[in-house]
Amino acid sequence: MTLCPPDRLVALARDPAKLADLGVASRRFDYKAVETLVPGLEGVDTLVLISSSDFDDRVGQHANVIDAARTAGVGRIVYTSILKADRSPLLIAQDHRDTEGLIARSGIPATILRNGWYTENWTAPLGGAIAAGALYGAAGDARFTPAARQDYADALAIVAASADHAGQVYELAGDEGFTLAELAAAVSRRIGRDLPYQDLPPSAYQALLEQIGLPAGFATLLVDVDQKAADGWLHDDTQTLSTLIGRPTTSLARMLDAAIP
Repeated sequence: MTLCPPDRLVALARDPAKLADLGVASRRFDYKAVETLVPGLEGVDTLVLISSSDFDDRVGQHANVIDAARTAGVGRIVYTSILKADRSPLLIAQDHRDTEGLIARSGIPATILRNGWYTENWTAPLGGAIAAGALYGAAGDARFTPAARQDYADALAIVAASADHAGQVYELAGDEGFTLAELAAAVSRRIGRDLPYQDLPPSAYQALLEQIGLPAGFATLLVDVDQKAADGWLHDDTQTLSTLIGRPTTSLARMLDAAIP
């Protein structure tokens, strides 16, 4: 795949010192510190706008960046949204839908990457589930088609490198689908003992997530995801992601190999 050479890249971060090892130019860029935004975008033609992980007025933060991009003369925005954002009833989709609207109204050409769920959302905390003796959730028999962060990152790099993707909206998901019971069965085979999937009522799952330290608001978003996933909002079998990156998406087996020593 053809990517941009390092000397054409600018990395933007709240703390540029943390980017010293990347081998590219870096600038301070804080979604909440509007004075950093226009200077940070000077000379930038294509802006990759990663959706904020700070749920304190995410749309407002994104609006700050989009306004700065227009002022700075940015030629295209590539935005990381969520699967089926234009119609998804997931609580977490609302900020993405609103942000897509802001981008459309800005008049700046854009490419929208509607990412599905991340496989790491389950594999990263597997140690806790194994220690607890069960995988917990509230998704019933909902089928997910997640992908690895690296898969989505490769798609992002490809799209950002070519103006041919301007005006496109891509629904992105992994090639392999599974239910949480199937995930638990795969983990069981990997560790050599039974790890059952325990499907909980929403209120019980909410309480469990808060008990392990998640803020109540974020826990509510995760419970909502599990409850509504049964209607297919985090399932997509078009294989658009693997087509875009030119290879199969990372298998669950490979992700479990990396997650479980």
